[in-house]
Amino acid sequence: MLTKRVERLTPSKTMYFTAKAKKLKAEGISVIDFSVGEPDFPTPENICEAGKKAIDSGHTKYTVVNGIDLLRKEIAIKLQTDNAVIYTPEQICVGTGAKQPLFNAVFAVCEEGDEVIIPTPGWVSYEEMVKLAGATPVFVPSLEADDFELDLDAIEKAVTKRTKAIMINTPNNPTGAVHKTETLRKLGELAVKYHFYIISDEVYEKLVYDESGHVCIASLSDEIWKQCIIINGLSKSYAMTGWRIGYAAANNEVIKAIKAIQSHTTSASNSITQYAAVEAYQGNQGSIKKMHEAFNRRRNYIIGRVNAMSDISCNTPPGAFYIMVNIKKLFHKKYETIEITSSQVMADLLLSEAHVALIAGEAFHADDYLRICYAVSDEDIEEGMNRMEQFIQKLHS
Repeated sequence: MLTKRVERLTPSKTMYFTAKAKKLKAEGISVIDFSVGEPDFPTPENICEAGKKAIDSGHTKYTVVNGIDLLRKEIAIKLQTDNAVIYTPEQICVGTGAKQPLFNAVFAVCEEGDEVIIPTPGWVSYEEMVKLAGATPVFVPSLEADDFELDLDAIEKAVTKRTKAIMINTPNNPTGAVHKTETLRKLGELAVKYHFYIISDEVYEKLVYDESGHVCIASLSDEIWKQCIIINGLSKSYAMTGWRIGYAAANNEVIKAIKAIQSHTTSASNSITQYAAVEAYQGNQGSIKKMHEAFNRRRNYIIGRVNAMSDISCNTPPGAFYIMVNIKKLFHKKYETIEITSSQVMADLLLSEAHVALIAGEAFHADDYLRICYAVSDEDIEEGMNRMEQFIQKLHS
C-alpha cells in the first residue's frame, strides 16, 4: 500500500502532453512541439569545454554538499552585481537544477498543518511540492487584465495564522509576467508583517524583454531579505537544462536546514557541472545575448500571429519564453462532433488533428488558456502557427 503523501500527488500534466508528442514523433508523424520549457539552443561551447576540462583535470569526485567554494563565490558575486543583493558563499547551497533547491526550501520551512500561497497561473510542481511536505496549497488567481501581476489584496486576504510561505516565479512560467518593483516591495512588506517566507523562483531572470528588467525581491530591504529564499539556476538562461545546476540563497538558519536536507538526499550536485557553471558566469556572455534576441523575435512573431486569428488572443508577456493564449471564445465550438469544453480538450485536438503540442491551461489552474513555449526554431514556429490557424478555421458552432 502506498503512502498518503504519494496518493495526494497529481501526475504532471505538462509531461502528459510532452509524452504524447514524443509518441507521435516516434511513429514518424511531424509534430510541432511547443510543450517543453527548454531552450532549443545548444549549451555554449565555452561552457562545454569547461566541462570537458573538468573531466580531464580529475574533477570527478564528490564535492561538499553545498557546492564547490569557487562556484558559490561566483554566485555571490553574480547576486551582488546583477541583483543588488548580498549573500555570502556560506548562505548559498548549489543543487541539482533549480527544482531540487525549490523542493529543499519547501521542506525546510513547511510541514503538516501549514499553508502556502501559490499565485496562479503557476508552475505545476509548486503545488505538488507543498502537498508532499504535508502543507496545504492556497491558490490566489492573477488576471490577464492585470498582465498577470500579483493581486496583493487577494494575497493578504488569503493569509492566515497557518500561512508559512508564498511561492512566486518572476519572470513567470507559464504567463511570462515580470513582477514590478512596487508589487514586490508590497509583497515583501506583507511577508514581514505576517512573518511568512517568500520562496522566489527567479530561474528565468535573464529572459526579460522590456526596459524595466528583473528585480530580485530580496534586494528591496534588509527586513524583506530575511524573509526570502531565492532560487535560481543556469538551465534556462545558459541552455544547460541537462547539466542540472541551480541554487538556493537564504539567511543562515534557512540555508543550514536546506543543506541538511540535501545532505540526506542527493548530497552534492554533479562535480563536472559545477566547474562548467563557473565558466558560465566567468566567460563570454555573447551567446546568451544571441539567445535573448532570438527569443524576443519569436515572441513578437507569435503575438502577432495569435492576435490575428479568430476567437483567440494573448497579451504581451515581458519575460520567460511562454505565451498564454486565451481560448475562452472557442468553448462550446466543435471539431466535427467533438465539443470543446476545456483547455484539455482543445490541446488534445490540436495534437491529434493538427500535430501541434501545447500545454492545456488547466495544468496551471487557468483553464481558459493554452501555453505556448517559443523556445522553438523560427521555422517550426511559423509552421506551428499555420497549423493552429488552419485547425481553428475548421471549428464550428
